[in-house]
Amino acid sequence: MTRACELLIEHGTVIDGSGAPGFAAAVGITDGRLEVIHGETAELNAERRIDARNLIVAPGFIDLHSHSGLMIFADPLHEPKVRQGVTTEVIGVDGLSYAPIPDPHDLEALVHMNAGLDGAPAEARPYDWSSVESYLDRLDALHPSVNLAYLVGNSALRIGAIGWEEVEASATDVANMRSMLREAMEQGAIGLSSGLDYPPGAYASTEELAQLTAEAGLYHTHVRYDLGDRYLDPFREAIEIGRRGDGATHITHFYHRQTFPDGPGPMLALVDDARAEGLDVTFDTYPYEWASTRLLIMIPPWVQAGGPMRTKERLAESSVRDRIRRELAERGVLYAGRNAWDDVRLGAFTRPDLLRWESHTLGEVIADRGEDPVDVLCDVLIEEDLRVNQVTPGPWTETLRDFIAHPVGMIGTDSTFIGAKPSPRTYGSFPRVLGQFVRDEALISLEEAVRSMTSAPAARLGVVDRGALRDGYIADVVVFDPERIRSNATYDEPRQFPDGIEWLVVGGEVVVERGTHTGARPGRVLRGGR
Repeated sequence: MTRACELLIEHGTVIDGSGAPGFAAAVGITDGRLEVIHGETAELNAERRIDARNLIVAPGFIDLHSHSGLMIFADPLHEPKVRQGVTTEVIGVDGLSYAPIPDPHDLEALVHMNAGLDGAPAEARPYDWSSVESYLDRLDALHPSVNLAYLVGNSALRIGAIGWEEVEASATDVANMRSMLREAMEQGAIGLSSGLDYPPGAYASTEELAQLTAEAGLYHTHVRYDLGDRYLDPFREAIEIGRRGDGATHITHFYHRQTFPDGPGPMLALVDDARAEGLDVTFDTYPYEWASTRLLIMIPPWVQAGGPMRTKERLAESSVRDRIRRELAERGVLYAGRNAWDDVRLGAFTRPDLLRWESHTLGEVIADRGEDPVDVLCDVLIEEDLRVNQVTPGPWTETLRDFIAHPVGMIGTDSTFIGAKPSPRTYGSFPRVLGQFVRDEALISLEEAVRSMTSAPAARLGVVDRGALRDGYIADVVVFDPERIRSNATYDEPRQFPDGIEWLVVGGEVVVERGTHTGARPGRVLRGGR
């Protein structure tokens, strides 16, 4: 046992991330690495001591899905995450990564196209990167408060190899994308992401994605939700991509919608059956009923071919609007009474004359304008340069627990950081699991919940020396009060920090002290998981 350390967390209950029962021990930290210390620590020489009496000491949480790839430049303290115990998060999700993109005009266009989801903060400029290495260098120079792990989005690969059009990738195109991806992996990416509702990545075929998975090893996917029966077929394709590509499939924000024709059982059975077959399939879910993405997602993918300028031109055309009306009607979007428009809360407005609509629903905007819903939708997108965010119903409350309790399920907040009222998942996901689903409902054990937030995602991502409290591991540690921990974020008041996260240590440095951010920014990019 060490006889001296820089920081000693003592008198707490250690839950080490393995799923094993908690035990009494201290955690000593020196040079950014930890040691689990059993027995009396009174005589141990420590520069600083934290009394964790009646508290839980656990590995820092790993968030498998975050839209902070640009917004973290505006807020490197990243309080929405560190205040809920997150020490590492995954960016480059939904196929919408910002490298590698060799042409600076294409990079500018992707930021433009995706600003309603990822934002476009002035602090991220200049966009002076083109490769994964140069982008990750920018993030490392930022010194954020959390660690970052990076996925390469298939939209970025398509833009670089093919462009923005809805075309089938040739064998040469796929070879070029594989080459770009191979280089990106060598420069520190940990896998491939797809977002098959977001052009141009949405134009990729199953075989194209399988070929890319063979290169990356890990396929982290926002599935093609409009495929086939729009219930099980999207997830069948995701699993098939991993099968053909001989890689791991991770289904992100996996949940059951109330509109699905059957319950969550058949969805989860797809995962169980695939694993029984020997395939490596996992998933994450977020523990809130509210989804969020760019408003542009309501517009069919064919309208978005060619990039943002061509998209705006099409949105202004009456013939295009007529076709959108027909397609939305076929999808069951109604035009009278309470309908889909009433459940779409808008955010991130910038024009002074439109600010009055911030946090109002699209239905309210339609009523205010007194015009056809599709005309209003298209006009708002044009007037706000495509940069509007939406918050809508997501996981069904009655079935959310099935996904949280599943043994291969993990947590990904799918957090967005723009608009006055983002989804509450951005501020409250991990505390909600620990407070409501673990303590109040006893849905799963505390040890199992911590495992699903720490060692399980670390293993999924190939993150080395993190995700557990083991001798020699990097000191990413959270200390929380199991009796007080709870989320305070709600649909109406989403920007509320949780209770119960008392201390957070990232790389051996204290970032949260007694519930308050210290200003420390010790985070780094985990290139290749290290």
